Amino acid sequence: MTTGTRTRHTRRDELGAFLRSRRERIRPEDVGLPPGLRRRTPGLRREEVAQLAGVGVTWYTWLEQGRPINASVQVLDAVARTLRLDATEREHLYRLADLPEVVDLGDERRLDAEVNVILAQLDPLPACVYNSRYDVLAWNGAYGTIFRSIVSAAGCERNVLWRVFALEDCCCPLLNKHEELPQMVATLRAAFAKHVGEPAWTGFVSRLSAASPEFARMWAMHDVARPGVRMKLFQHSAVGLIRMASTSMALSAPPETRIVVYTPTDDESRERLEWLRTHPRASHCPTHDAERQG
Repeated sequence: MTTGTRTRHTRRDELGAFLRSRRERIRPEDVGLPPGLRRRTPGLRREEVAQLAGVGVTWYTWLEQGRPINASVQVLDAVARTLRLDATEREHLYRLADLPEVVDLGDERRLDAEVNVILAQLDPLPACVYNSRYDVLAWNGAYGTIFRSIVSAAGCERNVLWRVFALEDCCCPLLNKHEELPQMVATLRAAFAKHVGEPAWTGFVSRLSAASPEFARMWAMHDVARPGVRMKLFQHSAVGLIRMASTSMALSAPPETRIVVYTPTDDESRERLEWLRTHPRASHCPTHDAERQG
């Protein structure tokens, strides 16, 4: 048996054991079923899970037995709802089922209240919290003024890499892309080593590679880097060039998150940033802002 085959067998065994443990913790009365008098094991029976999830009894039995069957996201979603899995358990289920295209479930986005207090106190300096995949988890008002297209995005698209690679150049405030994008992709690649095979990560890389040939090219180079102090040049249609240094500071929790603070490097940039703070409705991209308002 090859290493890959052993890994798949181990994953299927783990999947079966995990499903059984989640099934056995649910009482029949919790899901509107009679408790019954002749239950040999605690919790729900396999056929009850299958019925509640709307899947075949044989299919679900094979899934618990670790047989090599295909499981779609939609079907596993139904099983997850029936077993009352939380976000962490759901992602664990998808990972064990070897589904590479599942998006992040967002449970890691929960931050301690103190982090938001810190972000507010940092204003007027733009500041935010990233995870190691460049998802934006929280931000202050000054950050929202500069990066409106990011903070107004929904779900998995509230991601710095997704915005800078997928947005039109006129809508993207980052001016020195040729310097910063390779560095950002290299930082993502270094973090990816901890998440090889995880659905949220492989799905993100696959989607962004499909959306941006430039990202796919940089990703294929396998360059790695760490977060650090960087010089960023931002262009705003209302005020022009803003020069800022970005500084990353690791948080203890959630794992692999960091506060990033942007500091103006000259008086002119500081004045322009202050003007934007007092004119929050200033257009970032006159062409596309007008289209969205129309």
